[in-house]
Amino acid sequence: MNLPNKITLFRVILIPFFLVFLLVPGIPAGSWIALGIFIIASLSDMVDGKIARKYDLVTDFGKFMDPLADKLLVCSAMIALIELGRIPAWVVIIIIAREFTISGFRLIASDNGVVIAASMWGKVKTTVQMVMVIMLIANLGTYFPGAAGVITIIEYVLIYAAMLLTVISLIDYIVKNKEVIKTYK
Repeated sequence: MNLPNKITLFRVILIPFFLVFLLVPGIPAGSWIALGIFIIASLSDMVDGKIARKYDLVTDFGKFMDPLADKLLVCSAMIALIELGRIPAWVVIIIIAREFTISGFRLIASDNGVVIAASMWGKVKTTVQMVMVIMLIANLGTYFPGAAGVITIIEYVLIYAAMLLTVISLIDYIVKNKEVIKTYK
């Protein structure tokens, strides 16, 4: 278990704490603490990858778990944001459906001895999703009512950009890895 893999597991361990602070009412500054935890977890994604590449610590475990940890973090956040009324459920369903599809692809590939690493589209999608979640958790429109209309527009642009990138990255994975399905028996 090398350092990048430990950082990936740390990201997964942060998820329940993030959810408690975001969803449990009455915790003083709970949503701000949740925001801090989410930002730390999101930044840890960048850190573990840089360390793994710089010190040649890339492992099959990391290639599999790192994107899975990102999915768990972002999907948990989006489901919580549905409960808070900040994102439409249908958008989250599309995003999560993509994540299940890609995870299935990765399992089929791994059965065939192939590890599918995250693509450029997948990384961009994850980054936009994380920025979207940060904006939605911050809920800045309530703190700056004069700018609430502009903030709402920015939030919806991020929501629809994340959804569009989700679909694009799904198509990219399928096209690039169609041989995985053909070889599956």
